[in-house]
Amino acid sequence: MAKNKIFRKSLWVLLICLIGFNAWILISGKTFFYKALYYNFANVDDYKVFDNRIIKKSITPQPWPLANNYNQVSVPSKLQSTLEQHESVAFLILKNDSLVHEQYWNNYNENSLSNSFSSAKSVVSALIGIAIQEGKIKSLDQPVGDFLADFNESEKKKITIKHLLMMSSGLDWNESYANPLSVTTEAYYGTDLKKAIGRLKATEKPGVTFSYKSGDTQILGLVLQAATGKSLSQYAHEKLWAPMGAEQDALWSVDHENGSEKAYCCINSNARDFARFGNLYLHKGSWKGNQLIDSSYVKKSITPHGLMYEGKPSDFYGFQWWTVPNYKGKSFFYARGILGQLIVVVPDKNAVVVRLGEKNAGKAGMHFAMVFDIVDGLDEMLK
Repeated sequence: MAKNKIFRKSLWVLLICLIGFNAWILISGKTFFYKALYYNFANVDDYKVFDNRIIKKSITPQPWPLANNYNQVSVPSKLQSTLEQHESVAFLILKNDSLVHEQYWNNYNENSLSNSFSSAKSVVSALIGIAIQEGKIKSLDQPVGDFLADFNESEKKKITIKHLLMMSSGLDWNESYANPLSVTTEAYYGTDLKKAIGRLKATEKPGVTFSYKSGDTQILGLVLQAATGKSLSQYAHEKLWAPMGAEQDALWSVDHENGSEKAYCCINSNARDFARFGNLYLHKGSWKGNQLIDSSYVKKSITPHGLMYEGKPSDFYGFQWWTVPNYKGKSFFYARGILGQLIVVVPDKNAVVVRLGEKNAGKAGMHFAMVFDIVDGLDEMLK
């Protein structure tokens, strides 16, 4: 009898706690928690659960030419094992502007959409460079407050476009993927990105230390909207997808119908069209002789900015691109997403590699371990 009383009391306490927690969720406006709880973790096909805006394909698509040895060179066993173990859905290699290798799994093919996750950050960086080139943004040093009213208050007035590109805003964005109540989770599952960004506070001096924050890229996305008067998807179509001859429409997930693009993530495209973006940067912003992005901006983007990180100058990040200045005597750079989405550009090989998949292989220092397996594999495949 005593045990039953204790059990009933415990149930009542639990019920009261649940009611109180749900009341707090509703009052605080953190209802995105329920969506995060239901879907549990981000996945490569999340465009199916979000509203999206179309990045239209080119009206004059440019199919990739096939190399003479297309799909005739085997992937080294170590790399193949890494790709399969971590549930890859696409693996593609370009060399000399031609397709050398393509491989798909899990019913994916050359037309299948897959989430870019944070690889989208590199696309946003490219669009910033183009907006500067067009005079829609005056310079890298232009204050964010010129475009967004929320950044004309307190210390936020000091934040510039360059600070955001270098991930050095000094804002109190919590880059937590595991916490279902973090601002990162809110940005992904919530419905009001502008509101989430507007709440941010400046807690450190900008431009001093590197601190990876998806919010910095989201702010750049909002700046682009204000500067160009266009959605990110429309601007990306006009300045990248159309001139690069993209063969398929892409989808950029938005926070709500007709809302703002999730600039820090969530371009849903295919391996062949993602490869175009890598190839554009391989050629220093030029696409078949047409300079889409100023070459000096491209160079800055893929050069380590050297801001302080954990007490020493960093050598792994530029303007929303990850950089490897020296690996076995070669340098390369790459865009990356949380589940191992990769656009790897290896100038020494005149090559671009795209890997899309559902699991990451972990990190090696500041970098994704898989990129080193890929670069090592290229040495064997592209002799």
